[in-house]
Amino acid sequence: MALLGCGVVGSQVARLLLESPDDLQARVGRPIELVGIGVRHPDAERPGIDPGLLTGDCESLVTRADIVVEVIGGLEPARALIRRAIDHGASVVTANKALLAAHGPELYQAAQRAGVDLYFEAAVAGAIPIVRPLRESLVGDEITTVMGVVNGTTNYILDQMTTDGLSFSAALAQAQELGYAEADPTADVEGYDAAAKASILASLAFHTEIAGDDVHREGITTLTAEDIAAASRLGYVVKLLAVATLTEEEPPRVSVRVHPAMVPSDHPLASVRGAYNAVFVESRNAGHLMFLGPGAGGAPTASAVMGDLVTVGRNRARGTHGPAMTAYTNRSVAPIGDARTSYYISLMVQDSPGVLARVASVFGKHGVSIAAVRQTPAADGAMLGIMTHAAREAEVQDTVSELKTVSSAVIGRIRQLRVEGQ
Repeated sequence: MALLGCGVVGSQVARLLLESPDDLQARVGRPIELVGIGVRHPDAERPGIDPGLLTGDCESLVTRADIVVEVIGGLEPARALIRRAIDHGASVVTANKALLAAHGPELYQAAQRAGVDLYFEAAVAGAIPIVRPLRESLVGDEITTVMGVVNGTTNYILDQMTTDGLSFSAALAQAQELGYAEADPTADVEGYDAAAKASILASLAFHTEIAGDDVHREGITTLTAEDIAAASRLGYVVKLLAVATLTEEEPPRVSVRVHPAMVPSDHPLASVRGAYNAVFVESRNAGHLMFLGPGAGGAPTASAVMGDLVTVGRNRARGTHGPAMTAYTNRSVAPIGDARTSYYISLMVQDSPGVLARVASVFGKHGVSIAAVRQTPAADGAMLGIMTHAAREAEVQDTVSELKTVSSAVIGRIRQLRVEGQ
């Protein structure tokens, strides 16, 4: 086998390969020989790694192995190297979520044509075994919802804002100090990382090709400590969620999105703390399933890579391959305006007779049903907190847009958070 990349994850994979060859052989049924490690800088010192294994000639390396493990990340040269490996008959294990979100269908189809495996458990939620259950264990069932906390950085930030009352900027700084967040945290805090994972989960769950660009994405940078506190007072916890559901129509479409959301405190996802990840699955027959564990880091991700490597190695030893990715349902992707969920909307209004009626009339005009209203006195008026019943996104946004024009009643900024998991 060949290994592409020797960073945080790659070095852990190499260590596991080199330290326990006998155990690996016993699990696979044949010895696994590491023929080389492709890196950008083969002369750099890497403690514990035999320098003789390092090479900068990755294109040649992937043609000398029957299994290729890719952990270099990014789109190129990862895509080209994986295609080259598949075209030469090698099975592939990858942890590259961004690549699969952008070029997944191309790679799945290439692997199917070549009769080789393409496994990617480590691409979503680190050590949590979620890809295989969706791809194999639940394939006889109909999944209706996949919803999860799939980014450890944002979960840590929101957890600190919840438990310690920190502002977003303070919680981010703390996450960076502890190594949970990169110096440039954009991919995490703006939801790009979670969106790539959401596209993979939705593709698996609903047997439909879902690209990263199909995912509606919102980050957590605009959340305030008051948003978190308001949710807590109502019995909710704020999480950055990846949500993929089937719409309630015939034929159903796929709604897939990433955004902050209020989750009831008794929901399993509400208890996910720190940098942990969790994925909640609903299906017609199995009911509710929950997968929880460390979602990032060298050792957890390497564990998922090694699990795929053993499976792929067993398949190679038997002269077979695992199930291919399927997109037989060919469902369309619903625009965000057609998504249905509940909302919590807070707004400052004048404290005078008739104001609540005027606000409620705007909701009624756009077909958004109010479930509950909470009014608290404020220095310049009154703060209204309105919980809605489930409604179409487009109708809620039309409601908010019109509320902004009701100057005789609304006198402050309107804030809104979706509510999931009720």
